[in-house]
Amino acid sequence: MKILLTGRSGQVGSALEPLLARLGEVSAFDHRALDLSDQPQLRRRVAHERPDVIVNAAAYTAVDRAEAERAQAFVVNGEAPGTLAEEAARLGALLIHFSTDYVFDGTKSVPYVETDAPNPLNVYGESKLAGERAIAASGCRHIILRTSWVYAAHGRNFVNSILAAARAGRTLTVVNDQRGAPTSSDMIAGAVLRVLSEPRGPDGLYHLSASGETTWFDFAREIVERKGLATSVTPIASADYGMVTRRPANSLLDNSKLHAAFGIALPHWREGLAAVLQTIN
Repeated sequence: MKILLTGRSGQVGSALEPLLARLGEVSAFDHRALDLSDQPQLRRRVAHERPDVIVNAAAYTAVDRAEAERAQAFVVNGEAPGTLAEEAARLGALLIHFSTDYVFDGTKSVPYVETDAPNPLNVYGESKLAGERAIAASGCRHIILRTSWVYAAHGRNFVNSILAAARAGRTLTVVNDQRGAPTSSDMIAGAVLRVLSEPRGPDGLYHLSASGETTWFDFAREIVERKGLATSVTPIASADYGMVTRRPANSLLDNSKLHAAFGIALPHWREGLAAVLQTIN
């Protein structure tokens, strides 16, 4: 199996590369080697590699900055996935793509299912939804995995930001009215490996997130407590925090469809966090 991986240096991509290597020949590219905003380059690369599977782990993820950089966000998150999908269709390749809980407005009181109507609150969510729709419209074989609150041992993410602030002796003020399921990149990569190595369910859209739920405030408390840091964590409402960008109050995703099709059920978010924190000094 020949696999083309984008975003190799990102949180999900770096977790994916060594696992995908178990399945065959992997050609992995970071943003310097393969710029998703350069559509002709993207087409040439896919045509040159002729992969059986394309795993698109690259994305524009700067949620706040996307409000001012709408065009760039839509090129990377909307147009590039569509381009990859068109090339996958030409080759008969499978495209695996990652999307987000931010396609929803968060007003639902229970976890979102795949058939719920998207209504993104911000440019980032709009751009990711555009990518989903471009892939579906291409007619290529595809699996779109919506996930949520992604973090890893490296890179810029909530876990590392909390640890850095706590170690610097700062008091932490964290929103307590947004619910979700923190999902580690290792969990996501392991699920993709299973999707590709075991009998596959039908193509389409699936939700993929850790089990359980929490708030950003309780997530922060869990991080500092597990690391034994004497840091005060204070809850605050989103309205009082002064956020630049609106975010969904409910980011919970129902993973029943994924489990039914692939037998995949991710562990509790606390288990994923414990595993990641063990790798962080």
